[in-house]
Amino acid sequence: MLKMIERKSADPRNGSLCVAEAASESVPFDINRVYYIYGVQRGVQRGAHAHKTLKQVLICVHGRIEISLDDGRGNVQTTVLNEPSDGLYVGPGMWRTMKWLQDDSVLLVLASEHYNEADYIRDYDEFIEYGKRRS
Repeated sequence: MLKMIERKSADPRNGSLCVAEAASESVPFDINRVYYIYGVQRGVQRGAHAHKTLKQVLICVHGRIEISLDDGRGNVQTTVLNEPSDGLYVGPGMWRTMKWLQDDSVLLVLASEHYNEADYIRDYDEFIEYGKRRS
């Protein structure tokens, strides 16, 4: 889990400010793309793919989202993102699924590269084979 740079106001009515800086402890790569997913109902699962080279940091800026990461070698880690100051690094070669645990949760994604369909692995069996070739 990565921690965003968080600045809390001395006056709690003013809230907090979180900063994600490229090539830092909060985001260990240069950011080339930012997007967010919203309007998803509780119980819906998204993702179900891996990337060959793309690096990402996932941040749930509102709500609760369960993230499962599978390295293709039997190691699956599941994390619930529910703090806007927490980010989850997802490196290349990781199968990811995101399950919305709360209606209208918002997932912010910081990505190392621009969109490239050729970088996606969308079939799980192909992902397993890809992992075997990488080893």
